[in-house]
Amino acid sequence: MSVHEQFVEDLALYALGCLEGSEKTSLETHLAECASCRRELEQLRGDAALLALTTVGPVPSPRVKSRLMQQLAHEPGLQITRSRTPWWATFGWLTAAAMTVIVVFMLSQNERLRDDTARLSVNSEQLKSQLDQAQRIAETLTAADAVHVSVLPVNYKAPPPEGKAIYSRQRNGLIFMASNLPSLPAQKAYELWLIPANGAPIPAGVFKPDPKGAAVVVNPPLPPGVEAKAFAITIEPEQGSATPTMPIVMMGAV
Repeated sequence: MSVHEQFVEDLALYALGCLEGSEKTSLETHLAECASCRRELEQLRGDAALLALTTVGPVPSPRVKSRLMQQLAHEPGLQITRSRTPWWATFGWLTAAAMTVIVVFMLSQNERLRDDTARLSVNSEQLKSQLDQAQRIAETLTAADAVHVSVLPVNYKAPPPEGKAIYSRQRNGLIFMASNLPSLPAQKAYELWLIPANGAPIPAGVFKPDPKGAAVVVNPPLPPGVEAKAFAITIEPEQGSATPTMPIVMMGAV
């Protein structure tokens, strides 16, 4: 019997985790020096892993099972019920493999649930923001102190553009709607101004009309509690200005 044939039986048992004692020590010493036996051991472990997965996944081909059983029966003297290892010990490795697959599956499910929860949280925040915006619009339109101001061109020939500002000082809400606005030069935009009863004009939103000349400004950021005297529109750079650029092209008094 050659040296390699001497360890064929022990390689199969070692791959299943069933080799113990001096025989295990002897085999590990031989594996450290023999590349051929190390390759054979890796093949046996691969076959055993495929067999272990049959309890939770796709069934391996008959060739894989047949190859492993042939290795176990390679030596004529090999008996499956060897007294040195209880027969039930061979199931330990299979149980560990099955538990590993189950743990990986549960972790994957847990990660997916966390992703779903995060998406639902983002959608909920977006919906809440939209509802808050709609509520603010309704409150401004129906506020008891809401004033409706027509914003008209200071010097313009027919058909004139039209604008209407609805402002609530108590709600700190402003809605501006315009129509028939002329198109603008490149890199220019209209800017709406709140002219307070006291103090400098307050920027109330930069906008550009659509191809039909319509535009809307809804609840721009404004200081709370400002008493409005008038609303005006000027033509400014696209990014807006801190103070109005003359001339004023549209204006409406409260």
